[in-house]
Amino acid sequence: MQPPRNNKRYSAWSLFREGLRGHSGWEEAWRSPPGPKSSYDAVIIGGGGQGLATAYYLAKNHGMTKVAVIEKGWIGGGNTGRNTSTIRSNYFYPESVALYDYSLKLYETLGKELNYNIMFSQRGVVTVAHSDAEMEIAARIVNAMQINDTDAELFTREQVLAKAPLLNSGDAARYPIFGGVWQGRAGVARHDAVAWGYARAASAYGVDIIERCEVTGFLMENGRCVGVETSKGDVRAGAVGIATAGNSGVVAGMAGFNLPIKSYSLQAMVSEPVKPCLDTVVLYLGTGTYMFQSDKGEIVVGGGIDRIPSYAQRGNPPVQAIVLSGMLEMFPSFGQLKMLRQWAGVVDVVPDSSPIIGPSPVPGLYLNCGWGTGGFKAIPAGGVVFAHLLATGEHHDISRPFDLDRFRTGRLVDEAAGSGIAH
Repeated sequence: MQPPRNNKRYSAWSLFREGLRGHSGWEEAWRSPPGPKSSYDAVIIGGGGQGLATAYYLAKNHGMTKVAVIEKGWIGGGNTGRNTSTIRSNYFYPESVALYDYSLKLYETLGKELNYNIMFSQRGVVTVAHSDAEMEIAARIVNAMQINDTDAELFTREQVLAKAPLLNSGDAARYPIFGGVWQGRAGVARHDAVAWGYARAASAYGVDIIERCEVTGFLMENGRCVGVETSKGDVRAGAVGIATAGNSGVVAGMAGFNLPIKSYSLQAMVSEPVKPCLDTVVLYLGTGTYMFQSDKGEIVVGGGIDRIPSYAQRGNPPVQAIVLSGMLEMFPSFGQLKMLRQWAGVVDVVPDSSPIIGPSPVPGLYLNCGWGTGGFKAIPAGGVVFAHLLATGEHHDISRPFDLDRFRTGRLVDEAAGSGIAH
């Protein structure tokens, strides 16, 4: 089942004319009704990448088109538009690799499938080790990735410097380069484009995307969730999905249960544009700082989370100082760069740093949350498995290990350090 294609072409003159008159003559890329209908087969709370992808795959894979995505603000205005857009599957456990590598494979053809340029650039990711002990861990990660059937290579110092020649390779470097883990299929995509592409494709199937509509509670009958209360009226639904990232704990609280989630700010920043000087993604195990150069020439810089629980979508100067000091240790030549802007996303972190996908304690209500720093890279796979759950009431094979019940059984998927990210 394929959605209708919008193949309208614009001439150079028409593009110039629309720019002058504020784009008033362009068709809307997706339908955004002023309010929801009274009932749907499925309602998804959260208009970020995960929610929009779920709606798209509900229609495409399961033929469910009576679907609504309800977003408090505007689509992509949360973590989807406030991340560093890196896509990779360099995780340690087979359950994680199955999920994230499936997502990476979907990203490789997503632009063509959605008929939308998501600007996916497979420039590779190198995770740099700084000691013999870290090289041993790097070797174990590479072995695990290869056993789990994803691409990985153990790099020498020379191979790392060949990928990023400007790295600090002097004898006085605080974090000397010993080698690292290379994943060549990894890369980056345009975060806004991913949200917009899924929104347009879902809308073409008939999905309602309701923006500026706040979910204020849940409709319950005989202990089962049968819909949502919103600022624009009550909406009944056969199934309700929560895909609200850093606010998942708050939304779950409205339904009367707690999640093992803490929310933190994860911030990043970009520099002024400069000439091409970094054509891969580089992460230092020693500092947790990572960076790449955008298509516009900006240096995109990120690091570990701010350990103070927060819902603030803004930065914290002490953490900025830590991230920037890590950048300067990696690339001393970047010391003259002017930083243009910074931002933060609110990430929902669980004890084993892996997502929660599955039914909630309330029948009829389902969870897609706990992604921490991994939500953007997992958007396509998260959408597929969550759509399967909402449509069938049963787990997809890939999502079963991430059910909430793992905290009861003790079968955790502890990825706190396996991918080199400082959670």
